[in-house]
Amino acid sequence: MESIIVAKFGGSSMADATAMKRSAGVAKNHHANIVVVSATYGTTNKLIKLSELAQSSDWESCEEIIADIREKHLSIAKDLEIENLEEIEGLLNEVETLSRGIFLLRDCSLKAFDAIQSLGERMSSVLFTRALDVEWADQRKVKNFDIRKIMRTDDQFGKASPLIDEIASLSDTHLIDCKYDNLTYVTQGFIGQTEDGHTTTLGRGGSDYSAALIAEGIGADILQIWTDVAGIATTDPRIVPSAKLMNEITFSEAAELATFGAKILHPTTLTPALRKNISVYVGSSYEPNAHGTWIKQSCEESPLIRAMAIRNDQSLLTISTPKMLHTHGFLYEIFKIFNNHKISVDSVTTSEISVALTIDDSTLLNKKLIRELEELATVKVEENLSLVSLIGNNINHTSGLGSRIFKALGDINVRMICLGASRHNFCFLVEEDQAANAVIKLHDHFIGE
Repeated sequence: MESIIVAKFGGSSMADATAMKRSAGVAKNHHANIVVVSATYGTTNKLIKLSELAQSSDWESCEEIIADIREKHLSIAKDLEIENLEEIEGLLNEVETLSRGIFLLRDCSLKAFDAIQSLGERMSSVLFTRALDVEWADQRKVKNFDIRKIMRTDDQFGKASPLIDEIASLSDTHLIDCKYDNLTYVTQGFIGQTEDGHTTTLGRGGSDYSAALIAEGIGADILQIWTDVAGIATTDPRIVPSAKLMNEITFSEAAELATFGAKILHPTTLTPALRKNISVYVGSSYEPNAHGTWIKQSCEESPLIRAMAIRNDQSLLTISTPKMLHTHGFLYEIFKIFNNHKISVDSVTTSEISVALTIDDSTLLNKKLIRELEELATVKVEENLSLVSLIGNNINHTSGLGSRIFKALGDINVRMICLGASRHNFCFLVEEDQAANAVIKLHDHFIGE
């Protein structure tokens, strides 16, 4: 029996009719059972902009964006020789209807925001179904499938959480045909639906996550993530042009890399695949014959440093008071405040009278949060920092590693260090304008020729 494959194509792979035809060829060559697509390149940003403008009573600008979205999708439809435009026209009309409703109310609820964002994927899946159908040329059935039939989520609009057990049950009901029949489903990433039938989104970048959840739901053997780069590099090639593409990387390493800033994968993508031991392949739809990167439970080689990443826009809070000394429950009080504000804390270090912690979005730091923390202690906030992470193996049990890192960094000042929580990660804070230079130096020392 052939492997069950879920193939996900990103926005750059849906850029135009040429990109769609190329991606269709990739999906056919790999006999993908389910193809998950993102919105056409740039469309989600336009839909977000549209919802913002509609609230500000600038309807003329809204009409320009609507016309732009319409022209792009109808142009692709023409290039793909789609004769019946009823379905795509209906979705384009829905874009205008929803945005006009937002304009009339001067308000865009999270529910409405999810509904309008969903249209990008819903339109691209219609177009790509045609591209793949032509590629198969009657050798295999191709059908557009509405993922909302199985992607059950809670009602946290804007960043809904998937209901894993329900997705698995619904997948058994609705997707079984593509596993055993001569059939490929084309469906949407990023979107889901509540039990009450309201459209949700899984948050920006959630298309990869959707594909992984679908792979888990149908018990796939392989999840393919097709992008515009031929695999996962040792660091961002825009920072280090000599960065190397990796043939393989472990789930643990890749999860750390995604969490700490690598843009190739959404941070939560790997969790469903890891739960079901589904092999993940990352490749380029533009260079489908390049080797790409396999993500596995274990790899043949386990280098001390395999890759590194940068996460910008970090804020450092230092919370200090002598009351912490030999006092129990103080950390509980601090983290209870963050919990009440629904703010996730990333890295943490402590001393006798201080706690230093990082927040991954400076916009989350509001006056009420700071005021509540100041009732407990003195609070110092530092912004415009970057978290640099070195990803590898046995990091927390390798003597001399710290010395090598700081020697390579030279005169770059390190603001905070986190080591010990994971054997796969060593991370530290630096000024944002020094982060790229830090990675250049570290990559040259640990990975360069």
